[in-house]
Amino acid sequence: MLVFFEEMKMKKKVYFLDLKGYKCPIPILKISKKFKEIRKGDILEVESDDPKARKDIKELCNNIKIRVLETNSLNKKKMHFKLQKY
Repeated sequence: MLVFFEEMKMKKKVYFLDLKGYKCPIPILKISKKFKEIRKGDILEVESDDPKARKDIKELCNNIKIRVLETNSLNKKKMHFKLQKY
């Protein structure tokens, strides 16, 4: 339990990636690279206009330790994702 309480004390950072204009596989590669740089518990917010982004990000999350906290469609083309490393 000591580890759990230590994790609660850690400040979580929020990062942002603007991936509008990039098409598959670039958004997934950039997200994957960013998750290698950040700490457990940190949050990455992503904006994308790639029509395949929702499916690709879901698949990425199933393969590595990323949790989808939120997914929003900003309009017909743009999507916003809130992801957390665990």
